[in-house]
Amino acid sequence: GAAALDEGVALCLSGGGYRAMLFHVGSLWRLNEAGYLSRLDRVSSVSGGSFTAAVLAMNWPRLGFDDSGVARAFEEAVLQPIRKVAGRTIDRGTILRGALLPGSIGDRYVGALARHLFGKATLQDLPDRPRFVINATNLQSAVLWRFEKPYMRDYRVGEVVAPTVPLARAVAASSAFPPFLSPVTLKLEESAYTAGTGDDLQRPPFTTRVVLSDGGVYDNLGLETAWKRHRTILISDGGGHVAASATPNRDWLRQPLRALGVIDSQVRALRKRQAVESFRLGLREGSYWGIRTDIADYGLADALPCPHTQTLALAQLPTRLAKTPAAIQERLINWGYAVTDAALRRHVDPGVARPQGFPYPDAAVG
Repeated sequence: GAAALDEGVALCLSGGGYRAMLFHVGSLWRLNEAGYLSRLDRVSSVSGGSFTAAVLAMNWPRLGFDDSGVARAFEEAVLQPIRKVAGRTIDRGTILRGALLPGSIGDRYVGALARHLFGKATLQDLPDRPRFVINATNLQSAVLWRFEKPYMRDYRVGEVVAPTVPLARAVAASSAFPPFLSPVTLKLEESAYTAGTGDDLQRPPFTTRVVLSDGGVYDNLGLETAWKRHRTILISDGGGHVAASATPNRDWLRQPLRALGVIDSQVRALRKRQAVESFRLGLREGSYWGIRTDIADYGLADALPCPHTQTLALAQLPTRLAKTPAAIQERLINWGYAVTDAALRRHVDPGVARPQGFPYPDAAVG
C-alpha cells in the first residue's frame, strides 16, 4: 500500500529516439541546477531515455557535486557525450549492414553503441545510488526485463545477480525499436540465475536465450518500477503523438509501423493519465512534463518564453537515431530545460529560483 512507499525521488525518462534523448538532457540540466540530480534515488528509463540515463550513470562519479548538491561537471560528463552522439547517424548503417552482412542487426546495434558512446562499460560500472533501471521488453515472457547493477530480472524468468552485461547491450535492448533494430538477444548460462526466482518460466530457452525489444513496447514512460516503490515521481516524456492521416499507408511495412505508433500513443496516454490523476489526488507527489506540453498550462507567470507552435514543431521531429543539426539539438535541450523548470516550480518546489534564461539563449525553442 501507499504507506510502504519509499520517500526518495524517482525520475522516469521516456522513449523517443534522439529527440527524447536531447529533450531529457535539458531536463537533467535544469534538475541539476535546482539541486535535484543529487537527490535522486532511482532513475528508470526506456528506449531513447536509456541513452541519456546510461550516459548519466556511467559518468556519475565524474559529476563533482558541490555542497549545494549541484554537479559542477555536468556539461562535460553528460551533455557533451550526448551532443556528440546526436551528431552521428546510428540507425541507417546498422540496419543496412545487418540486412546485407552476416550477424544480427541487434548485435551490430550493440557494436555501434559500444563504439560511439559506452565503450567497455558494464552494468557493474553503474553507481549504487541512484539506482539506475534500464527497461527492455522480453518478447518471450511478454513482460519487462530490467537491467540494474545488483541484478537483472524478469519476474517470470528469474533473476541474475551482479550481471556483467555490457551497458551498450542493455541500452540497445531498451531501444531496439521494432521491426528495424529488434530484437537484441542475451545468451546466458542456466546456472547464472538464482534458483527459484522466476514465477513460471525459469527454464531454457527462456533463461538461456533471452529475446529483447524496445522497453517502450511494454512501458513507454519507464514508470512501472518507479511507481511501485516511490512516493515522489518526476516524469520526463519525450515521446510523440501519432498525427491524423486521411490516407494511411497500406503496404505491409508502413501499415504495421503506423499501428505500432497508435498503440504507443494510447499506452502513453493511459500511463500519463494514471500519473497525473494520482498527483491530483495526492496519492503521489511529483510532476509530469512532456515534449508536447503547452508551457502555458502550468500557469506560471515567469516561465521561460516557449510559444506552443514552436514547441509542437519540436515534438513532431522524427524519433530516429539520425544526425541532428546543432541548432535543433540546442532547441530540444532548451525546451526540455524550460518545461522541466515550469513543472518543478509549479508542482514540486515553488522555492526554486527562476533561471536566468535558456542554456542556449540564441537558439531559444524555434
